[in-house]
Parts: sequence; C-alpha cells; structure tokens
Amino acid sequence: MNEKMIRLSPSTGLNLYRECPRCFWLHHNKGIHRPRGIFPSLPGGMDLVIKDYMDSFRKRDAMPPELAGQVEGKLMTDLALMNKWRNWRTGMEYKDTAMNAVLFGALDECLFDNGTYIPLDYKTRGSAPKEGDSERYYQAQLDAYTLLLSENGYPTKNLAYLLYYYPHEVRQNGEVTFRTKVIRLSTDVARAKKLFSEAVRVLRGPIPKRHSNCEYCTWNHSLNEFD
Repeated sequence: MNEKMIRLSPSTGLNLYRECPRCFWLHHNKGIHRPRGIFPSLPGGMDLVIKDYMDSFRKRDAMPPELAGQVEGKLMTDLALMNKWRNWRTGMEYKDTAMNAVLFGALDECLFDNGTYIPLDYKTRGSAPKEGDSERYYQAQLDAYTLLLSENGYPTKNLAYLLYYYPHEVRQNGEVTFRTKVIRLSTDVARAKKLFSEAVRVLRGPIPKRHSNCEYCTWNHSLNEFD
C-alpha cells in the first residue's frame, strides 16, 4: 500500500469532520487551520487545574462532590495508567489496517465500575450547556473514546460523561467560582468506526464543497485557490 498513513484524533479529526468536511480536509491536507479564539490557553489551563483536583480525590479513593451520586462507578485508581492515557504521545490507538489509518486520543478522566471503564471529559464554557449541545458537539468524541478503550482491551458500558464547568461569580482578590453540570451520553463503537472510515475516505478524495452552514469556509481568501 503506497498511501500515506492517516492519523486522526477525536477532536481535530472526527469532531471537525462532523462540523465541516471542507475545513477538516483543509486542516489535514493543506495545513490551513480554523482561527483560534483570543484566549486559546484558558481552557487548557483549566484542564490542568481540574486534572490535579481530580487526582487529589483519586489518591484518597474518594469522589469529588460534583461527581458523587451523579455518575456510575468511581475514579479509576491507577494514576500511572491514567497519566499515560492523558498524554497524546502515550494515549490509546485504534488502527484500521485495511485503510492504513489510526485513530488516537487522550482521555481527561476515566471511571471504573464493576470491571468496566467509562470515559469522562471535562469542558469549560461560558454558560451552562443547553439541551442537545452535548450530543451535537461531543458525541463523536465520546464514541471515539469508547472505541479506543474497547479496542485496547478495556471493557466498556457504551456510556460516557461530560463534566461542564462554567463561571458563576467573581469574588474579592480575583477568585472566580464555577458551577458544574454532569451530562450522561450513550456511546456507540460501531458508529465511531463508521465515522472514522468516512473521514479517512474524505481525506483521500477531492476537497469537499463549501459547507453552507460553516462560518469558517469563507473567512480566509486563501481558501479560494481550492475552489
């Protein structure tokens, strides 16, 4: 097989493909990326703080109050394995040898319940999630995490959780308090494999047409050369 191996992640891979096949094709085939927000490091900074916070409970084999009674199972106790999964370089992979393509991902968190593993992902946003937001924006990502766990020998329950953090108020000395919301989603390994295959085929084909609902498809004049 002479085709170059394709490596995709759930976020800049499957999620982006679902949002706009054209932006996805340009991102991976031409290196033309969507513009980032003016504070791109804030969610990343929150992510690190939340991981440290979760680990403080993990070390005590306890559950943080925002998860207690809201999810099945408990935090996975193996911190070394959790840190391995959190790292893009050492995280899990699923390889489709027939398509010469790899899906790789890094988990924020994982729950353990009676021999099964349940992915949990943190999300920081400006307000509480609306009805349907989780399925619309993150279903593919959580399907992919379930696939990665399953294909690497970790039984799943076709279940995943999102833990949202959104600001509530600012107190003295710059202290910001957050509210939380837990969303439970059913996941589907077959759906993840199907989406992955579709995305790989698109990358190996001609550039897709402009997406009528995509605000990014017209933001940069450099896109015109591919029309």
